[in-house]
Parts: sequence; structure tokens; C-alpha cells
Amino acid sequence: MAESKTAGNNERGARILEALGGRPIVLVGLMGAGKTTIGRRLAKKLSIPFRDADHEIEAAANMTIAEIFDQHGEAHFRDGEKRVIARLLDEGDQVIATGGGAWMNEETRELVAERGVSVWLKAEFDVLMERVRRRSHRPLLKDPDPEGVMRRLMDERYPVYATADVMVLSKEAPHDRIVLSVIEALEDYAGISADKD
Repeated sequence: MAESKTAGNNERGARILEALGGRPIVLVGLMGAGKTTIGRRLAKKLSIPFRDADHEIEAAANMTIAEIFDQHGEAHFRDGEKRVIARLLDEGDQVIATGGGAWMNEETRELVAERGVSVWLKAEFDVLMERVRRRSHRPLLKDPDPEGVMRRLMDERYPVYATADVMVLSKEAPHDRIVLSVIEALEDYAGISADKD
């Protein structure tokens, strides 16, 4: 029984990838939305590579993102981010997790629109704060009022994230449930009628 379910999942994934025609799936959203966690699981489910744009930037610069921000500033970081995402978009079937600010760059949005499929992982304020509090490496939250920073980022960025091809709610739920929601949203986007189990 498990074998036939796996075969069904693989077939479902293959249909999505065929419909997307080699265009990468690009996850966008605020820090804490789950782009890396969900992206890894989605890539595994679809049997394609997962790439984290932030990790790629760190590897290219041989520095952490915090170090790039501290030593060169946000503008320098955003320029590198734009180049890395452009390179990744040329590498075919894969899931790409982008940094929270990447989608705010108009050139990046245009490139993704041409070469990829964008998925906004949208999360509510309380969910985001709960998740980001677990980690201390977020340069934009090194502020006396991290809640205020997060609310400002939501106000600024949510209208722009809303231009993504697909939106999926990233809520407090098992990761596999959110991955399934992304798969269903991609099927809707690609016009695939899914065989629901």
C-alpha cells in the first residue's frame, strides 16, 4: 500500500514538473514564513534539488549574511542576492528559497516571472514572531523593538508578496500539511486536476 502511495506522489510531482516546463519553484515571504523548511520538504517530495539563496550568497561571499550586512551594508547584500537568484533561475527544475527582502527587488520579480513560478508563503504576525524568536541570526531584527520591525516589514512587503503567482498560508500545522497545500496550489496554477486520495 505504501508503495502505491509513493508511486502516486511521484506521478503527481512529475505532472507538476512537466506542466511547469523546467521553471524553478521560487518561495518568497518574510523571515519565519518557512521558506527553507517547507522548501526542503517540497523539493524532496518532487525529487528535485533544493537551493537556499541565502546559503548560496554566503558561499559566494565567503561570509555570513550578518557579516555582509555589518561590513558592506544592505544595498551590497541585495545586489549580490539579485545576481545569485538570477543564476539559480537558469538551473532548471528545483525549489529555491529566497531571503525575505529578495522579492522587493523589481528586477528579481521580473526575472522570476519570466523564468520561474513564485509561491508566497504567507504567515500571520504571531506565527512569524514565534518562529523568529527561536533563532538570533536575523540582521533586520537586531533592534530594540523587533515586533515593531516585523509589523513594518509586513506592511511594506505583503502588498508586494501578493503579486506572486501562488499564495499558501504557512500556519502552525505539520510541515507535510503545508507542503501538500503548496503542491495543491501549484496544481491549480498549472491547471492540473489532482486525483485526491
